[in-house]
Amino acid sequence: MSVWDLVILLLVAGICGAFGQAIAGSSRGGCVVAIVLGFIGALFGLWLARLMNLPELFAVTVGDVHFPIVWSIIGAAIFVAILHLFTYRSRP
Repeated sequence: MSVWDLVILLLVAGICGAFGQAIAGSSRGGCVVAIVLGFIGALFGLWLARLMNLPELFAVTVGDVHFPIVWSIIGAAIFVAILHLFTYRSRP
């Protein structure tokens, strides 16, 4: 994997993480948080898809890495929603 492949993969993960945050209604963090959420969403989303025997809907291959776009967004949205449930604070 070259440096450009890594940069493109980080960009794709960041976009997926940002979409996941937008779907879940969260705006915490910046680019790094969105990238991390994109990768966590990809792992969590693929795990859920394989658990329910669902097909991979749309994926991008960057270098040698196969990155699932749709499951990354869905997984990131679910992960952010779960985090939001545990970290939500009511305002006085």
